Amino acid sequence: MRRLAVITAALVAVTLAPDALAGTSSRVQTVELIAVGDRLFAPPARVGRFTLAGVEWRGPGRVVFRTRSTAGRWSSWRVGAPEDEDGPDKGSPEARLQQTVTKSGGPAWTKGNPWWVGPSVSIEARAVGEVSRIWAHLVWSPETKIPLRLPSAAEVPQVVPRLSWGADESIRRGPPSYAADARFSIVHHTAGRNDYTRSEAPAIVRAIQLYHVQGNGWNDIGYNFLVDRFGTVYEGRFGGIDRNVVGAHAQGFNTGSVGIALIGSYGNSQPSKAALDAVARIVAWRLDLAHVDPSSFLTFISGGSERYASGIPVVLNAVSGHRDTGFTECPGDALYSKLGALSAAARAVGLPKIFEPRAEVSGSVVRFRATLSSAQSWTVVVATAGGVEVARGSGDGSDVDWTWDSSGVSAGSFAWTISAGTARPATGVLRAGGAAPALAIEAASAQPEAISPNGDGQADSAVLTYRLTTSANVTVEIADSVGGVVATIVDRVWTGAGQHTVSIDGSGLADGRYGVVITARTADGTSTQSVVSLAVSRTLGAVTASPAVFSPNGDGRKDRLNLAFSLTVPADVRIRIERDGRWVASPFAGSFLSGPQRFVWDGTRVGGMLKDGEYEAVVEAQDASGGISYSVPFVSDTVPPRVRILPGMRLRVELSEPAALTLRIDGRAVRYDAKRAGIVRIPWDGPARRVRVVAWDTAGNSSGPVVTVAAAGTAGSGQ
Repeated sequence: MRRLAVITAALVAVTLAPDALAGTSSRVQTVELIAVGDRLFAPPARVGRFTLAGVEWRGPGRVVFRTRSTAGRWSSWRVGAPEDEDGPDKGSPEARLQQTVTKSGGPAWTKGNPWWVGPSVSIEARAVGEVSRIWAHLVWSPETKIPLRLPSAAEVPQVVPRLSWGADESIRRGPPSYAADARFSIVHHTAGRNDYTRSEAPAIVRAIQLYHVQGNGWNDIGYNFLVDRFGTVYEGRFGGIDRNVVGAHAQGFNTGSVGIALIGSYGNSQPSKAALDAVARIVAWRLDLAHVDPSSFLTFISGGSERYASGIPVVLNAVSGHRDTGFTECPGDALYSKLGALSAAARAVGLPKIFEPRAEVSGSVVRFRATLSSAQSWTVVVATAGGVEVARGSGDGSDVDWTWDSSGVSAGSFAWTISAGTARPATGVLRAGGAAPALAIEAASAQPEAISPNGDGQADSAVLTYRLTTSANVTVEIADSVGGVVATIVDRVWTGAGQHTVSIDGSGLADGRYGVVITARTADGTSTQSVVSLAVSRTLGAVTASPAVFSPNGDGRKDRLNLAFSLTVPADVRIRIERDGRWVASPFAGSFLSGPQRFVWDGTRVGGMLKDGEYEAVVEAQDASGGISYSVPFVSDTVPPRVRILPGMRLRVELSEPAALTLRIDGRAVRYDAKRAGIVRIPWDGPARRVRVVAWDTAGNSSGPVVTVAAAGTAGSGQ
């Protein structure tokens, strides 16, 4: 878990006197909380005043905490880490720098979230489950009377700059990183009270910066923008409000996103109209800088989070909530339900707009395209690097589509601009010009290289992929081993430069080896060919793996993986296990007769048991006519789900993974299927005084029973 490297003692001595902390300067004190009772932790000595608090702890359990105000009143218990997927992207320079201030050795540390608690003088924490040590980060950030200076540029929404809210530039731990472009926005809430005053809001922003840097070890405050309940927008992370600064607000999804946090908690509390209007304005402006339609959606490749592993494509809205990228309830149900209306409002701000402008270069031909927010006249201008115009196109409507043949100008770099009325112009740079490139067929391949067209839905067809360097007339034929053409797939179709795909159906081909012949001819008679190998074999059919998720841990539940397949003729069969394309195990190699076959594997391999994760079982059959293989996915999961019952009036449980829950609530049996990890609400009317729950994952792993006894009228104590 992250913490300051200078904190090495079991107890951090609080060197700041209470009187000093009560001054105007903002500071952080970090103190270890010591066990003082059954699962209760508190500071061993008096701490100074603070206005924002958060905890971090060692162990797989959870922590709740409460604070005592200067008036002597204890708050309700707060969840230590309600939003535990904030943070820099894995492998980023900021994450590597953060590791230099991470506690090492022993069980993992969990970092909590900062809570604005108002002027307070004490803190207590309670452990739920296995927790060995707890640290508290306490931030004093008093109200200040600094006037909120705002940028005067008319097209930019009013944003309170860092200087005005009192950002401490001396504590920033690294320079800002920038993404190539901004593709979407992620909306958050910060946690903490909603009844803060207008003058407290800048102090909250300042306290969050101190917590993120000196408590979590991040470079700077994690969000790009923050918005208070009065509709004031604050500049977040340093680097420029109009630049694509990479934040630390949604692990795995920071690069290319704009993180906007609404100050407060919005699980049940409705956000104010002023706050929603301000979020819509800042979203409209930042996405319009990138010419992104706020009502659109995109596919984003995860950089790695608890919910989405690195490399997983995720479909997101241009205005998404934090829960769309991670296992969290952020930005709260009340705010999340407003995101659809918020994106529509952002789209309507500052019309007209130009969306998705692009220039597609294919040889000497350049095609400019964009979508307009409404039908109107548009213009495309191409100019040299020195500003000399070389081409212009225009049209009317809501779609920009104009093609420029650059073969008449010398090769070089050109700037292009798409304009439409008063919309923000779209600009870019490209390389074009010169004579058309020589005809060539590049990167030709067939996937898979061997097909089995037996109608079982596995490898029945192949996809041919190739790239043309210039436009040409294309023919695709299937030739047998002696060169005779047995089928024509594409017959003299004029095809533009670029990458192309063709589907090959092998149902009419006999088993054997073939060549896929691609022939391209230009109008002046120039021609070229490329040949790709393709094998056809119906030997192997219907490969399946069951269960899809197995658990080779010896508990008697789904311990073995069953691989079933069929052979039309006797064949030599080899089975291998791959992960991310790497060969990790070879459980079988031998001969089978024709007919249905079955192989059972217990997960053993050279070097020990199979590790948990996603795999593919590859079955390869070799007979006299050649070989054919097919792979099926499966998952190894030997870790039981973790479950705990949360305190509160409603019956809720927190899960480490999707699971089937069997509950006994006050003697009544209840079953509930939780489709996702995180906090799950159990449908239950009235109080639940005694609750017993067992979680089962899809691999048959059991959490074991978790029992809680609550006071009358509550759902559970969490003990």
